[in-house]
Amino acid sequence: MKPARIVVLVIAIAAGGVAALLAGRSDQAPPPAPAPVAQIETVDVLVANADIGMGHTVSGQDLRWQTWPAAAASPNFVRKNDRPDAINQLAGSIARQPFSAGEPIREAKLIRGKSGFMAAILPSGKRAISTEISPETGAGGFILPNDHVDVILSRRDREAEKAAGVEVHSSEIILSNVTVLAIDQTVGEKDGQRVVIGKTVTLELTPTQAETLARARQMGSLSLALRSLVDADGKGDTREDQSGGRRTINIVRFGVSTPTTSK
Repeated sequence: MKPARIVVLVIAIAAGGVAALLAGRSDQAPPPAPAPVAQIETVDVLVANADIGMGHTVSGQDLRWQTWPAAAASPNFVRKNDRPDAINQLAGSIARQPFSAGEPIREAKLIRGKSGFMAAILPSGKRAISTEISPETGAGGFILPNDHVDVILSRRDREAEKAAGVEVHSSEIILSNVTVLAIDQTVGEKDGQRVVIGKTVTLELTPTQAETLARARQMGSLSLALRSLVDADGKGDTREDQSGGRRTINIVRFGVSTPTTSK
């Protein structure tokens, strides 16, 4: 057989093999279609466009709509499909509590109306009453708004002095675990401020507590004792001296020692 015919025969056999291979591949089943992606139902809710501090007057630029999973949207959120004009409606409100950027807006944390800010943030049944403080009576200035304090009354006990014949000074906690609303005109921490040296503290009290504080101011000097955060719920109250007994200390004035009884 001539070489040319051999070459043609080899090419024909190779072409037949390739055609058979391609035909076999075409008989294979096509790959399965990708599973459909589940569609999550969403809703537009009103959120803070930036950090909003307590007492801040909210403007339209402070609010925006954000897509939110409908299943995770609380009924307390403001929804666009229910209130499309909510941004204009809430503009001018005062923030009763702070908001973080992106936090959903809840109307319970906003105040609308012409009342003063302090009157607006007071819970129902509470009163705001102020009293003078100094660095010595105000924990060295480390008390900030929203801290919890005990109010201590220190005074001379005239009746006990008549019986003892010496000066008798008494100190007692007259109000326990009360909330500080403001130091002077400061109602919240500002620019990372950690110390507020003020002359006046405003406390959140019940009407009965307000009467107690007003009477105590006429009886002696008042001091504030800062409570630990873990004791703010009132569960950490402890009294070192349960006996209520009196102890005698010596007060030295101009080199003269005078025994003084305290309780």
